[in-house]
Amino acid sequence: MMSDKTAMILIALVCFVLPVILSAVLTPVAIRIAPKIGAMDVPRDTRRMHKLPIPRFGGFAIFIAMTVTILCLRFVIFPFVPEQFTIDEPVWKLVSIAVGGTLIYILGVVDDFLKLRAVVKLIFEIVCAAVVFFLGIRIPAINLFGLEFAGNSIGNLIISFFVTVLWIVFVTNTINLIDGLDGLAAGVTALAALSIGYSAYLSGQTIVTLSMLVCAGAALGFLPYNFYPAKIFMGDSGALFLGFMLASVSVIGPAKGAAIIATIVPVLVLGVPIFDVLFAVLRRLIHRQSIFSADKAHLHHQLTHLGMGQRRSVLMLYGISAIMGISAIIFSRRLYLESVFLFCTALLFIILLIWEWNKDEK
Repeated sequence: MMSDKTAMILIALVCFVLPVILSAVLTPVAIRIAPKIGAMDVPRDTRRMHKLPIPRFGGFAIFIAMTVTILCLRFVIFPFVPEQFTIDEPVWKLVSIAVGGTLIYILGVVDDFLKLRAVVKLIFEIVCAAVVFFLGIRIPAINLFGLEFAGNSIGNLIISFFVTVLWIVFVTNTINLIDGLDGLAAGVTALAALSIGYSAYLSGQTIVTLSMLVCAGAALGFLPYNFYPAKIFMGDSGALFLGFMLASVSVIGPAKGAAIIATIVPVLVLGVPIFDVLFAVLRRLIHRQSIFSADKAHLHHQLTHLGMGQRRSVLMLYGISAIMGISAIIFSRRLYLESVFLFCTALLFIILLIWEWNKDEK
């Protein structure tokens, strides 16, 4: 009879290794397909870091790798799990997330080819997040940040809806916005997924742990082809999909006593892209620009402007993301003082980078 621990280890290995293999195998296929369907990123403005056209179809490999693994997990692996091996969350939530992920991937593909207006894309992102909410993936308003509401009341449902949709849309776009240097979005996503997954493992959240392993595996399988010098980009389809999956899976968590832990851990893990977006919004408001306008002042742009180059800039942001991920893991163990210390250390690096860049600009 297979023990619980052995079953968990085998399932975890499958959840990580299978998407790595699928993503690594499918990415070269995407590289060959891209020119034939016109999925090429041609540098037509100064924001582009590359000089020659590069395939922009990596989201295909990431999407297939994650979706196939999640469906295998739901319909092939779980039915054969020993009865004594307990699963903390209903497995139908995996299918619900896969449905939402498919919708956001389709949106990303359309955007890659047609270049949708930012407002139009935002509306469809809200729709995708709402679909996931109504399929049962949501942040419970009850006990959120210490607030108390009637569990099944209309008010509780409305608050839960707005918080869930806001979180999913926000995280989805943070990953998309940091996808400006070779390997940055894929690497940061993998680090975030592993950190959230390990925090979930320590908290006994099996579904979250396995889903985050799938996400990390798909990103890491794609990364060798995307790291500098990139042979392919993931495109909006890949960046939106990864961000959406991170946000949606992180919503699955304890609904009561540890709700604040489940809410704050992803925020700590995604500190780099979150602060990048917040600084970008503040910067555009100060200059009286639309918050949807594009610029070349994101953290990764600032690092390259300081002369670090793409490879070193990406590795620097990997390091800061790793520190924030460790901070989140420590926080999940309720070591709050140590967690705050590490997080502030990582935040200090970000502030220093922005300070140096602004000083050079003047």
